[in-house]
Amino acid sequence: MAEALLRHKAGDKYDVYSAGTQPDTVDPRAIDALGKFGLDTNNLVSKNMNVFKGQVFDYVITLCDKANNECRSYPNAVKQLAWDFPDPKERSGSNPFSTTLNELNNRLSMFLLVEEKNISSGATETLVNTQNDQLNGFEPLSFYKSLTDNIRLKTLMLTHYHGELCVCELMEAMDEDSQPKVSRNLAVLKKAKVITDRKHGQWVFYRINPELPLWAKSVIAQTTENNIPMISNELQRLANMQNRPDRASFCK
Repeated sequence: MAEALLRHKAGDKYDVYSAGTQPDTVDPRAIDALGKFGLDTNNLVSKNMNVFKGQVFDYVITLCDKANNECRSYPNAVKQLAWDFPDPKERSGSNPFSTTLNELNNRLSMFLLVEEKNISSGATETLVNTQNDQLNGFEPLSFYKSLTDNIRLKTLMLTHYHGELCVCELMEAMDEDSQPKVSRNLAVLKKAKVITDRKHGQWVFYRINPELPLWAKSVIAQTTENNIPMISNELQRLANMQNRPDRASFCK
């Protein structure tokens, strides 16, 4: 899957090969995931790394700890990177191969951004500038600091699930009596540009900033979707809440 992805992304700049220490037949689920991703699956075959014995590579990238341990110092590699992805055959979930493919896609995009500075600096600058234009002044450090408080983290998880919530709903959900305490934490999230607000009548609604970089949205989404028990009580209290604020003009 990594070979097909990198060929698609940068086949005009790199000759791309893949091989394994203990190759098996190509899993049809991998072919299916690649096809749904719109990638060419012709000529994809499983190969033993011995096929490339003696060949010099600019980059050798291992994709799991097992491969890294077996090829920790690959001969004739100018630069070697060690990544660790779960084996999709052993992952749970409904679409483990598609999940792995998306993770590979994100990591390879990062690889190209970092390694291609001298090859395609114009394209790199365009990507960086575009991201900055989406949310000027967004700082990863502030983002991660904003996740280190229970109220702030649960606020993001709850708003990821519901779309937007007001202070009174967050207080009810988290069984918190102090409105100033909740409001102070919302102010921290807003200052870090993680959430935005809108006023409708007497209510102020908060939601995750739609201009957040995709990686930051993914952090919030993955945290929420993989830790629902952490907010199950909050979701239940919110579901039982009486006289919740009117959500007219939700999309304005």
